[in-house]
Amino acid sequence: MTTSINFQFKTKELIDSLKGICSSYGLGNDGDEYKIITQVFLYKFLNDKFAFEIKQLRPDLAKEKNWQEAIGKLPEEAYEMLTLRLNAGTAILQPNHFISHLFDIQNTPDFAKTFDDTLMDIAIQNNDIFSVKTTGGSKEPLFERISEIVETSDRNDFCKAIINKLVEFSFEHIFNEKYDFYAAIFEYLIKDYNNDSGGTYAEYYTPHAVAKIMASILVTEKVQNVTCYDPSAGSGTLLMNLAHAIGEDKCTIYSQDVSKKSSKLLRLNLILNNLVHSLQNVVRGNTILSPYHKDENGALQKFDYIVSNPPFKLDFSEYRDDLDSKENNQRFFAGIPKVAAKKKDSMAIYELFLQHIMFSLSETGKAAIVVPTGFITAQTGIDKKIREKMVKSKMLKGVVSMPSNIFATTGTNVSIIFLDKNNTGEVVLLDASNLGTKIKEGKNQKTVLSTSEEQKIIDTFNNKEAIEDFSVVVSYDEIKAKNHSLSAGQYFEVRVEYENISKDEFEESMKEFKLNLDSLFSDSRILEVDIFNQLKGLSYEK
Repeated sequence: MTTSINFQFKTKELIDSLKGICSSYGLGNDGDEYKIITQVFLYKFLNDKFAFEIKQLRPDLAKEKNWQEAIGKLPEEAYEMLTLRLNAGTAILQPNHFISHLFDIQNTPDFAKTFDDTLMDIAIQNNDIFSVKTTGGSKEPLFERISEIVETSDRNDFCKAIINKLVEFSFEHIFNEKYDFYAAIFEYLIKDYNNDSGGTYAEYYTPHAVAKIMASILVTEKVQNVTCYDPSAGSGTLLMNLAHAIGEDKCTIYSQDVSKKSSKLLRLNLILNNLVHSLQNVVRGNTILSPYHKDENGALQKFDYIVSNPPFKLDFSEYRDDLDSKENNQRFFAGIPKVAAKKKDSMAIYELFLQHIMFSLSETGKAAIVVPTGFITAQTGIDKKIREKMVKSKMLKGVVSMPSNIFATTGTNVSIIFLDKNNTGEVVLLDASNLGTKIKEGKNQKTVLSTSEEQKIIDTFNNKEAIEDFSVVVSYDEIKAKNHSLSAGQYFEVRVEYENISKDEFEESMKEFKLNLDSLFSDSRILEVDIFNQLKGLSYEK
């Protein structure tokens, strides 16, 4: 455990030093800095993963003082046969791709071009497994030419600084670490680059507490060979937690997100978390307008588990009318939000994601979706129709209303809707709004749940416990009777507290009340006379 913590610290130091190099060359907090940091980090990770796997296959190489030189001397055919035996999730590298090789030739002319060519060559050779698809059918490669982001005169020195930093470090002895280790590293790696831009799907980072609660309520039993989907995947926090709860080798991930940056970060997340087998299902594109994942008959694919933290508001006026088609009648059963007269960027796109998710569930599918809390009580419109469908179809498992400011980037109160196509029985409504501790995060206030509070939410929900002023367990008929409200507070019992007092105590209390009332009436009459006199004086002045 201590070794893991120490290495986590060293990995964060590496990330900080890479950011320091970027800053030295005028790229600190630049819009392209994330491309450099994430790609360099990934290059190092893949380089060391290749070394680790090769040494597992050829222990004799591990004993060599310079294993890179030893493997480079292998005949071409022997080298190729060795790489074919590698784990399917390992990128295949050639000896001239090794970081050690670039380190040795760093003083050659045009080193920056060599550095970029190396990355591009790795991307091309591993394109079939490691690229990200777009809805248009093209593939976005693993790497880009990152030195070209830097001023021409600085490129060689910039690339040399990176290589000199990478060669000092090794991931080799931590490839057996599990999800929690890589989750912490990934969060640290992207923390400066994954903020809500206000323009695209789920670029902002979903808090670990929210992701953990969603996965722990969705996955309560062992399953095999299941499909997991997020139509607004962002960097994949929700999918990673879900896959970890199920078992990375027991599920296949599918995703779509309109953001190019998010798709790159999700790819990195999948590689770090041993989910390379799902990279072929990562798609960049507009889920609402052009959903990509379809079955062999061309119909939208159905999934066993769906998680999503969709954007709540977004201007989709440009393609709103394109959605209003016969082929979308079933998918958008409750309707499509109208184009706002003034604030087009306030169009409720989450309503479309909710309907898309409900439509995309398999016959036994389960889902967890983050929504604005206003959704659970709205008395008209699309929100109400969606809730009615959840109840009528008996797919509502429950709702957890989270504390305010659980997301530091938005003040919107959020709730989590849980769906289960097999939940024909009771529904759990839980109000966790009073939990958590308020902290400052930059300029924003954030609410943080403790581990015990997270577990309280999970256990209460999964055990279907009714706890005073915290949770209720209700039937579908009770929800209908409350006008389909999903707010736990509307189902809490109204308590009237009684106090036993004697007759004398009662009469004494009544006397006290009467005296107070008399005093109030007296003060009121004095005030009325005073106001009357002031108004009368004003009238005379006129």
